[in-house]
Amino acid sequence: MQKLSLTISSQTPLTHNCLRLVLSGSGLPQIAPGQFVQLGIPGKYLRRPISVCGAAQDSLTLIYKIVGEGTKILSGMLPGQELEALLPLGRGFSADACKDSALLLGGGLGAAPLRFLCESLLSKGRKVSVILGFNEAADVTLLEDYRALGVEPVIVTLDGSAGLKGFVTDAPIPAHDFFYTCGPLPMMRAVCSALGGPGELSMEERMGCGAGFCYGCTIQTRKGPARVCADGPVFSKEDIIW
Repeated sequence: MQKLSLTISSQTPLTHNCLRLVLSGSGLPQIAPGQFVQLGIPGKYLRRPISVCGAAQDSLTLIYKIVGEGTKILSGMLPGQELEALLPLGRGFSADACKDSALLLGGGLGAAPLRFLCESLLSKGRKVSVILGFNEAADVTLLEDYRALGVEPVIVTLDGSAGLKGFVTDAPIPAHDFFYTCGPLPMMRAVCSALGGPGELSMEERMGCGAGFCYGCTIQTRKGPARVCADGPVFSKEDIIW
């Protein structure tokens, strides 16, 4: 874990309450898909955890949703301003667990870390299928980002206003030897129940420190208590107690 001062390169609205934030800085450590960063927000004591959508040598791409005062302040910051960041944090996805064909199932902003994972899997020569679920057409994000990687996601919306109507588990499930999922807990629980094979999921809990010191994000797993920020956020399907 490092503490760095990063510069805002750009902020781009994706939906009415979702933005793409690109940060730049020298000496960025290597970040694995599924890991996250903690951003210091001006005027706020606690940092905000945000998953990584993409990483290059000197830049990070983060996707976040305005859900409270902290992210509202963040959304108003301008290119050139600096943010303090702790990174990389957490345990990421195990890309090598997939030997041939991967299935990625995302709900809402769960599409962001899965895009980073998709890029990694493709670079390893794996076949990748993607199913993304949203509430409605206005919430669909990152579709063009996946297409830029050469992958055409299956889109599912609860109201049927885009793609198929229903949940991600209502979409046809392509052949795969390993699945990865990120999104709301009810969605991931349904995915783990519906898919019989091995997989990983990225859990979400309120985090204080983001580095495993405060134990505020502890959950019970089949291996005992685990801190989502340090022992996760990615866990094996078999470890989670629903």
